[in-house]
Amino acid sequence: MSILEKAQLWLSDTFDTATQQEIQHLIDTDTTQLTDRFYQDLEFGTGGMRGVMGAGTNRINKYTLGRATQGLANYLNQTFPNKQLKVAIAFDCRHNSKSFAKIVANVLSASNIKVYLFEDLRATPELSFAVKYLGCDAGIVLTASHNPPEYNGYKVYWNDGGQIVPPQDGEIINEVVNLDFADINFNANEDLIEVIGEKVDNAFIDASVKNGTFNTTGKDNLKIVFTSLHGTSITVIPETLKRAGYNDVHIVEEQREPNGDFPTVKSPNPEEPAALKMATELADKIGADILIGTDPDCDRLGIAVRDLDGNMKLLNGNQTMCLMTNFLIKKWKDAGKLNGKQFVGSTIVSTNLVNEIAASYGVETKVGLTGFKWIAKMVREAEGKQDFIGGGEESFGYMVGDFVRDKDAVTATLLACEIAADAKAKGSSMYQELLQIYVDNSLYKEHLISLVKKGMDGAEQIKQMMVDLRQNPVTKLDGSLVIYVYDYDASTKTNLITKTVENIDIPKSNVLIYETVDGTKVAARPSGTEPKIKFYFSVRGKLDTIENAKKAEAALDSKIQRIIEEMQLK
Repeated sequence: MSILEKAQLWLSDTFDTATQQEIQHLIDTDTTQLTDRFYQDLEFGTGGMRGVMGAGTNRINKYTLGRATQGLANYLNQTFPNKQLKVAIAFDCRHNSKSFAKIVANVLSASNIKVYLFEDLRATPELSFAVKYLGCDAGIVLTASHNPPEYNGYKVYWNDGGQIVPPQDGEIINEVVNLDFADINFNANEDLIEVIGEKVDNAFIDASVKNGTFNTTGKDNLKIVFTSLHGTSITVIPETLKRAGYNDVHIVEEQREPNGDFPTVKSPNPEEPAALKMATELADKIGADILIGTDPDCDRLGIAVRDLDGNMKLLNGNQTMCLMTNFLIKKWKDAGKLNGKQFVGSTIVSTNLVNEIAASYGVETKVGLTGFKWIAKMVREAEGKQDFIGGGEESFGYMVGDFVRDKDAVTATLLACEIAADAKAKGSSMYQELLQIYVDNSLYKEHLISLVKKGMDGAEQIKQMMVDLRQNPVTKLDGSLVIYVYDYDASTKTNLITKTVENIDIPKSNVLIYETVDGTKVAARPSGTEPKIKFYFSVRGKLDTIENAKKAEAALDSKIQRIIEEMQLK
């Protein structure tokens, strides 16, 4: 079917008048935009379905969301026949999120499914918590994380509170793609839609405090700056910090108000120092010890702390997960809870330093694909056999314990404050604790490059880049021989020196990793939620003393830059 023919289907009575007019206007005036809206259907990636809002199959709208929800409803009714099904729904601060959430609730209720719909915007980790707390069969959150304002999205959770994984994801997608838009039932059964709020809020906050605090001293002596970057975290993090005993908290007032336009930042992404500029200025003004900013749906966080020179320094996601993992395992050890049956979770593009830290305590590290749904899968599969301590990935997310089965910036914020307060009470600092981890293990430096390739042509460019990397593998990185090539799409680990091939027992994914003799790693991965291809760089060295950190880090930074130039990625 041609793009024009696909578009003309949206002129039928199945679609409302406004949608028909929007599509007809594009047919008449803008074939480029029409092509972008219909050349593909939005797909579930690592973080669900995410896209620009508007009419078309490649857009987030009433009908693409309705079809996804109808497919989910059909799947639930087939999988759990003769059961009163229950689904929880949350939404973030973005344009149309609240109305989209009601549309989703309508479709579910029309399929005789009980719906718990949050009264207003809520943090994504609270939705994950609510699924288990309310005994739901699934959960949905309307969010596009840190994407630009024109985006929205849709994530589906299973009954354990984790995002859907095989086989459920594929089976649900099969239901969705076999539906026509005319098959969607938008006629709500309002008796099956229950609005929820404060009761679940209180239960979630209490659980966060229980899991994220460790009788730490020095809470009153820790000065905290917090920004919600116009997102959902303002509804929960200040109250969580207060209940945990942190009272010296200073909120960036200009960014307190939830706003889908994110007016004070170019991008509401706490990975980027520019997003935390106002928070950094406030931190310097009041002499704060720690600065924390969260993304719009409050599942990821950026943390800045004082470096050895007293300047605020943004930690990257790998550094944060190493600090948190080390602190948690140590607390488990101090409590006498380590018995060889514990594990932490990580991902294939995250730092190997986490593995070294865990191994030093005799704790296993389970490594999965990118995305917290895979860490949640580890937790589910280990239930009754192993205890989950915590887990994270390089993209600024962390999960503390198993009461939430997704990255959780609420409890992670609390944990970061515990680490900082504990360090300060001992005459140290959070940054010094990080450097000591490097001394005790190895010094790692990581770097990320994201190449944006928009539209149909961009998708083809990304596809070709991955083909070239596979067909013409890199053999040296900064003079060190590449020994292993991990191809997660082919499920193979190839030794380029011995020419032997091993199978990788991880679900297939379009990821390629080169590893050299000296421990350098470069990974290439097309994003599952954005029009970009990502290159992850990791290099390793030794640090003998904290005082030599700057020199050692500079040497590793230079190594990364040489590799980037070799691969012509500048």
